[in-house]
Amino acid sequence: MDATSESVYLTILAEPDSTVADLALRLDLDEDDVRAALDCLRRLSLLRPSRDSPGALCPVSPEIALEALVKHQEAELVRQQNQIAESRAAIAVLAAEYAITRHASGDVLERLADIDAVRERSVQLARDARHEFLSLMPIGAQSAEGMTASRSADTQMLERGVDVRTLCLDTIDRDPATSGYAHRLIRLGARVRTVPVLPIRMIIVDREVAMVPVDSERTALGAVLVRGAGIVVAMRTLFDLLWERGRDFGAPRARDRHGLTGQERELLRFLYEGHTDEVVARKLGISIRTCRRITADLMNRLGARSRFQAGAQAAERGWFHYPVPETDVCLDAPLS
Repeated sequence: MDATSESVYLTILAEPDSTVADLALRLDLDEDDVRAALDCLRRLSLLRPSRDSPGALCPVSPEIALEALVKHQEAELVRQQNQIAESRAAIAVLAAEYAITRHASGDVLERLADIDAVRERSVQLARDARHEFLSLMPIGAQSAEGMTASRSADTQMLERGVDVRTLCLDTIDRDPATSGYAHRLIRLGARVRTVPVLPIRMIIVDREVAMVPVDSERTALGAVLVRGAGIVVAMRTLFDLLWERGRDFGAPRARDRHGLTGQERELLRFLYEGHTDEVVARKLGISIRTCRRITADLMNRLGARSRFQAGAQAAERGWFHYPVPETDVCLDAPLS
């Protein structure tokens, strides 16, 4: 609030019946400046329409006004912080893609032709890891073959004191086998966190080598093994940004100030972007049936008549800008 708006507000508090002309005379202002100040005060919810005199405005009490201002500033701060984090993540992804493209013809890349070669090399990377083994796993239930192939190497790696950190989708707790495997890793000393959605499957070892799929939508086509400080640093930056947003596996899921879980917020964003149920389900690591059930529930809670309308209403209200809080919030809190 600027100084003129503040002066107008304080004057109205003292003289609630003041007209625009009265305020201009008392404060030595042009009437246009007074009207601009009144518009500002209305936007900040410091003035409300009078119930007794149609067309007139009444000041909101200072206590309520201060609370409104603080909430407005808090919301703006959260929005800016989220935009900064999203920008940093986007830059990290672009840097990694640029680095891979730039060195595609050099000897820093190694192509792994199929899923069997990928699993074999993953186990080898785990056995060779000296300090750190980081992974992004953007699928809900892990395959039995993959977990069996990794079990021995994971155990040996943790016994050597390697820092093992894995970031998975929130939905892994719905699969008993995958959930049990995550609990086993944690008991052995690994750290596991989850997020609603992940952009790509990735392994980073000792800040020296990374492995990413050739096609993130069709992992059966194989992967690329990447070496080179610049490329791996970009990928490590992306991992760190996503890790900061994750919650420890097994920790209670919280809802944000709008009553949304992280998964629900991402689902609304995908609806707004026009993705099909099949694409949304794959990105969130859930079944199509579960995706449609959650979508129907959100449409009902929002009073929306279509999938896109539900996403559009959430976007209009700024619901995509609020991360899930780290503090405990009641899971039964309604949508605001």
